[in-house]
Amino acid sequence: MASMAVDVWLYGPLARYGGPDAGPTHANVALEIEEGSTLGDVLARLGLPTEERGITFVNGCLSALPGLQPDLALPLRDGDRVAFFHLKSMWPYQYRDGAAATAELERTLAQRGAPFHHRARE
Repeated sequence: MASMAVDVWLYGPLARYGGPDAGPTHANVALEIEEGSTLGDVLARLGLPTEERGITFVNGCLSALPGLQPDLALPLRDGDRVAFFHLKSMWPYQYRDGAAATAELERTLAQRGAPFHHRARE
């Protein structure tokens, strides 16, 4: 099967899953994964338990929140950028006025009737 590249960023204590080149506050991992892989496959490849992550972004779109992770089956594409933040990480400053969200997260929030301020995906 063909492979694809995914650019993974790990912030806070999650940096320890970034391998030997990880820094104390963040790590960047260029992963080669099989076409058709999901976000859950990336977590498994890194050895990162999903329960340890909080806010997650895929290509700048919010895909998960602490305790709300509807993105495990999210298919990834070649060149995607994934950012995992630790549970104790603050909401990233640039998103405090609203964030684009994946369709999976929007659906899950709507089903729960959860009030959530975000902006439509562009």
